[in-house]
Amino acid sequence: MPFIPHTEADVREMLAAIGAPDIEALFDEIPAALKVQSLAKVPEGLSEMEVVRLMRGRAKQDEAILNFAGAGAYEHHIPAAIWQIVGRGEFYSAYTPYQAEASQGTLQLIYEYQTMMTRLTGMDISNASMYDGATAVAEAVLMAERSAKKGPRRVLVPESLHPAYRKTMQAIVELQDIEIVTLPCPDGALDPTALDAIEGEFTALVVPQPNFFGVLEDVDALTDAAHARGGLVIAVVNPMSLALLKAPGSWGATGVDITCGDGQPLGVPLSSGGPYFGFLACKKEIVRNLPGRIVGRTTDLDGKGGFTLTLQAREQHIRRAKATSNICTNQGLLVTAATIYMSLLGPDGLRKVATASASNLRALRERLLRIPGVAPLFADRAHFHELALTLPKSAAEVVEALAAERIVAGVSLGEEYPQHGDALLVCTTETKSDEDFELLAKALERVLG
Repeated sequence: MPFIPHTEADVREMLAAIGAPDIEALFDEIPAALKVQSLAKVPEGLSEMEVVRLMRGRAKQDEAILNFAGAGAYEHHIPAAIWQIVGRGEFYSAYTPYQAEASQGTLQLIYEYQTMMTRLTGMDISNASMYDGATAVAEAVLMAERSAKKGPRRVLVPESLHPAYRKTMQAIVELQDIEIVTLPCPDGALDPTALDAIEGEFTALVVPQPNFFGVLEDVDALTDAAHARGGLVIAVVNPMSLALLKAPGSWGATGVDITCGDGQPLGVPLSSGGPYFGFLACKKEIVRNLPGRIVGRTTDLDGKGGFTLTLQAREQHIRRAKATSNICTNQGLLVTAATIYMSLLGPDGLRKVATASASNLRALRERLLRIPGVAPLFADRAHFHELALTLPKSAAEVVEALAAERIVAGVSLGEEYPQHGDALLVCTTETKSDEDFELLAKALERVLG
């Protein structure tokens, strides 16, 4: 609240009415050892004028920067209408639609979202969304294990999968006695013949498209190779790329079994790292193992159409031991934004955004490769959205130096991939221009000397 109207007399009167000697007495159940006696880094109270001056100064630090970082979160243009609608009270403060009779608007929106995601991914069924992309991957692995029902609990994961996704997946599944086998990708993508070296059975193969390096994997060959060995296939995709690339439901001879990823590119702002939302879709044959909830369309006793929650095997609804997940909260607010975004742009609009992003990457690549010492890390690979470049000096130092010029040059690969310490992952979307590319190139030339 910008203004609290209670005077000291009002406070004393309220305390007297409830029989409390002071405000501190309202918190007497908190042990004294847990209470912080002082906030050393918080200054004394300021006047309203001083607070406004301070906040205006802080706000200036948030001036626009030139951003070429991607790595799982992308700076796309978001039409103003989207969050103007999302911010309406009926969406912004809506609770989980347990009571269908009071939640038809929210249920219809989720139903439309599910429909759009199945069409985008080429899968049979989509759930109402997941916590984020990383946990969606972990839940997809657990779902694959439930669907397999027997055999070794082993999942193959290429090192080209997003490092944060791999870490989250490991943290979630390691106590489930599931072995994660990491497959090397020295050429930037997983070689389908690498599966021949895997002895014994495995539950599933995870296939990112595009992968963390922006490289396009040989998805058809990988899907068929995994299925030939009796394993399921989990596709981890950037939803924006599906406007141009083949849908996971069409990979190989029969398509993948599970598709997941992060929905952030679909109308969700970067927001310093979140919140975002995850999506998860699958073939009909294994829908009973799908975590989260599904909204279905039906008719009531009067024959009128309506929407209701159908499959929702969450720990809130059934016995915990039988639940498919306990972290599968659907991100209703972000899904609302994504649904409106896809509705406004439509298939042609999504295709234009993806095409512009790909075209801009080609233009940026050509400009940066004119700088002495800059070369593509994976020269013979097709890319989408982002590209890894080797530099004549540490990429981490370059990122830090350009940050001083309010340019986010990209993501240094050295922290997660030590063998690529001089590699910089750059990204473009439809929001960038030739002038932006020239600014980055000039700054990079200065830093590299």
